[in-house]
Amino acid sequence: MEQTPLVSIALCTYNGAKYLAEQLDSLIGQTYKSIEIIVVDDCSTDETYSILTAYADKYPQFKIHRNDNNLGFTGNFERAVSLCNGGLIALCDQDDVWMLDKIALQVEAIGDSLLIYHDSEFVHEDGSSMDRKMSDLMNLYRGDDPEAFLFFNCVSGHAVLMRRELLQDALPLKKEFFHDWWLAYVATNIGKIDFIPQCLVKYRQHNKSDTNILKIKREKNAYRFDSIQKIEREYKWLGYCAAFKNNKRQALVSAIYQAYTKRLNNHVSFALSRLLYKYRNTIFFIRKKSSLSKLNYIFGRIWGVKTKRHFMNFD
Repeated sequence: MEQTPLVSIALCTYNGAKYLAEQLDSLIGQTYKSIEIIVVDDCSTDETYSILTAYADKYPQFKIHRNDNNLGFTGNFERAVSLCNGGLIALCDQDDVWMLDKIALQVEAIGDSLLIYHDSEFVHEDGSSMDRKMSDLMNLYRGDDPEAFLFFNCVSGHAVLMRRELLQDALPLKKEFFHDWWLAYVATNIGKIDFIPQCLVKYRQHNKSDTNILKIKREKNAYRFDSIQKIEREYKWLGYCAAFKNNKRQALVSAIYQAYTKRLNNHVSFALSRLLYKYRNTIFFIRKKSSLSKLNYIFGRIWGVKTKRHFMNFD
């Protein structure tokens, strides 16, 4: 790799004026200077675009684009990365704050990985620390086992630095699912990923965040039935995974998808639980839970949608 490769920072904005300037200042202040900042605004109606143009007038690194029509989160992200010129692309949210050496450390550490990410610190709306970090909630994964991302994800978009060639296999994105999860799944199929254990982003939590990691309702009873909507959503995700053209272990992913199909159409699905148990060390690596909790999760997947409909009177 060249000593100072161009890094494109892909920033998507939409009505983010409240926190935007603080984020932009942290991009301008990066110690790694070979950067361009590609911003695509998705028809904001607040002061977002005027803030962006003010920065673009002052700093030549900024290249501002504005959509004629609202593309939505996924469409806007796809446009942003398509406009990037760098061999390395960093993903950026509009409401966080980056550590000033974030890009420098990631460029130094990426090595031969397709994607590198890092730990992040949760902060309140006002930027004060919540004394929690991403790795408190989940195990961060490095390696090349895509099965780790079949049911769980530990890669956050704001933490990603990826090689441009990853997009050749990852696009188009899956609009119903977060792009970072799909990028991690694809990257571990065609290469490997790594992470930096330092917190390099202040990850702001507020009521307009796209994600709500700290407020996710956890299972109070591991044997409870999943909602039908959740089962169908997981099934659709696994369908995308099984259909990926460059799966490293196609037979395994197809077997899991077929077992999930049985769960969707029957009262019980022992095949799914057997597969989850057999490959539990990889599939549940990200999940920071006790062994008993993981077993409860596995055996809870025996029950199919027909059983759920019967007991919950959904017929």
